[in-house]
Amino acid sequence: MSYFKHDTAIVDEGAYIGEGTKVWHFSHVCGRAEIGKNCSLGQNVFIANHVSIGDGVKIQNNVSIYEGVTLEDYVFCGPSMVFTNVRTPRSAFPRNTSDDYHRTIVKKGASIGANATVVCGVTVGEWAFIAAGAVVTRDVTPYALYAGVPARRIGWVCECGQTLKVQEDEAECSACKREYRLHIDKLTKVAGEEA
Repeated sequence: MSYFKHDTAIVDEGAYIGEGTKVWHFSHVCGRAEIGKNCSLGQNVFIANHVSIGDGVKIQNNVSIYEGVTLEDYVFCGPSMVFTNVRTPRSAFPRNTSDDYHRTIVKKGASIGANATVVCGVTVGEWAFIAAGAVVTRDVTPYALYAGVPARRIGWVCECGQTLKVQEDEAECSACKREYRLHIDKLTKVAGEEA
């Protein structure tokens, strides 16, 4: 076994887990899940069938990743944050086939804070940052800082996580010196050498 599994964790037969990944106490990975290399699944994490998780993803305690959710490389899911996968849940009318689940994608490098909720059917853009307790109900643009209920953009963040100050449609990260340009409400990193 090329990954670590705590004795209390359950990994169903057929699950793919990449080298160097750690599955901690009381977690459960279903048999049709795919998890990349060097990930960390904290205590009491649930990974459903048909979930795809990239490399270097960190999922903190008490997070459930339901069918229909994809996490790309280096996504961070804070403690007790929530994904949904059905827009109109009813106990009397269960939705239990893949056709019933709405697809949610969290793009490379995005972070979702503790106790945030991501309502199904949205895409969280690359390197976006969702504040703790936010409720995301619509797509999030890359590098955007979202907060509130419902969540709205309140600023921009660098790939390193530092809040950016955009002046005259340009920004330089005070921590790592990466440079960005804002054009028609879309922030992009200026090409060049990595900081």
